[in-house]
Amino acid sequence: MTKCQCFSGHSRNCLLIAYLCQDYNFPETKTSVRRDECGDVAAVGGRTSVRWISLNKFYRELRNHKFYGLYEFFNPVLMITDPELLKHILVKDFEHFVDRRRFGDQEGSIMTEMLTNKFGEEWKDLRAVMTPTFSSGKMRSMFHLICEKADNLVSFSLKNAVNNRPVDMKDMFGRFTMDTIASCAFGIECNSLSDSKPVFADKAEQFFNFHGLKALKMIFMIVLPKLYNFLGFKVDDPQIEFFTKLSKENIELREKGERRGDFLDLLLEAKASENDIRPGKKVFGEQTLVAQSVLFLVAGYDTTASALAFSVYNIARHPQYQHQLRQELQELVKEHGSINYQGIMEAKYLDAVLMETLRLYPPGTVGERMCTKQYKIPGTDLILNPGNLIQFPLWSIHHDPHYWPEPEEFKPDRFLPQNRGSIISFTHMPFGMGPRNCIAMRFALMEAKVALAQLILAAEVKLAPGHEKLEFQDSPFLMRPKGGVMLLLTPLKKE
Repeated sequence: MTKCQCFSGHSRNCLLIAYLCQDYNFPETKTSVRRDECGDVAAVGGRTSVRWISLNKFYRELRNHKFYGLYEFFNPVLMITDPELLKHILVKDFEHFVDRRRFGDQEGSIMTEMLTNKFGEEWKDLRAVMTPTFSSGKMRSMFHLICEKADNLVSFSLKNAVNNRPVDMKDMFGRFTMDTIASCAFGIECNSLSDSKPVFADKAEQFFNFHGLKALKMIFMIVLPKLYNFLGFKVDDPQIEFFTKLSKENIELREKGERRGDFLDLLLEAKASENDIRPGKKVFGEQTLVAQSVLFLVAGYDTTASALAFSVYNIARHPQYQHQLRQELQELVKEHGSINYQGIMEAKYLDAVLMETLRLYPPGTVGERMCTKQYKIPGTDLILNPGNLIQFPLWSIHHDPHYWPEPEEFKPDRFLPQNRGSIISFTHMPFGMGPRNCIAMRFALMEAKVALAQLILAAEVKLAPGHEKLEFQDSPFLMRPKGGVMLLLTPLKKE
């Protein structure tokens, strides 16, 4: 029996997700880390480190191992780093890893009813009923709504850029994704792309402000959910309750006959057809329907806004790539007459810019699955049992020089069709992989592509003086730019 020991965290001025240095037996594993090798891990809210950088230290030290063990408080975690092994866990042997970690599991809560918090057969049933909602045909029906918001994004951004004033594009893209989600998922006009700040946008910003006590409670809920519930903490905070009330009101209106062709309509259609997809099963209750609208906001607002901010930062730093992207988009407009669904989804360089941005800055830096059925890791004697937690360090894999030459460099050409064959499978996973990947990936990419295309066609973007270096928030959950992304926007003459 070989011991796979975990690591202790001792970073100053920070709150740690405590990977306690205790012995944990993984039978016949080849990885053993001595106590004196323990280092900084997973700083949350700290000044000296961020989670993905801390985890990357171990990734580099243990680069020759396919997996290794860590502790998350008192819970052992197996960190998988080998792409071939990830292919087994996420796809080939998915039936052994159907679930994710349980958190927010509180009777009657909206979070419990979200697709991401469903498990086993309940997850399979709900995913099967919701999947047609995100087909390319259904996405096309919402394209005009996104284009309207993208036009507002460009107008408002250029208005704020007059007299060579720097514009915080993270803020602009946040307003854009807010308006898009408010329209597509809640059926309301938020109008946050204006000088005022609507209640809807203010509530969303409050929800995503993970600092201080709120960050601590969130970590507590994820890592120690039973204790969290025992202490009487509520899973649904006031912001969730606000969006829940709003969603319920709009569902009532739709059921009386109003239709917009948006996500809420598509969910109601899915509810109506659930018996055809899952005969004899009641998948959608009222609470379940409401929860998916709220999930659309929770999962899509900040992640898409950050991805767009990182993208425009990258092309501002690299004028040659910006020029190449603008040329492609101008040719697209000449061919189709305007930005349309088919042209946007076929734009190869636009896709490459976004894919390379998501490699450098994946919204979620660590993925995970829960073992649901006893599993023997291929090529080893290691047995995983139901309840064992598996994690995989997305950021580290995305930045590994063994897979990505010059990994810190922004090179969109990596993702052009002629070069994709050289990308090793399961080394680029910004939306996850396998049956439990991001169900709304098509929508997120469509939204991001439309916004980026409209902006680059309308303006030249440059880094604002004094804002050349990108910094990151000390967020334990998401990659978010710190202090915004400040750019100068110069309107382009229309040809």
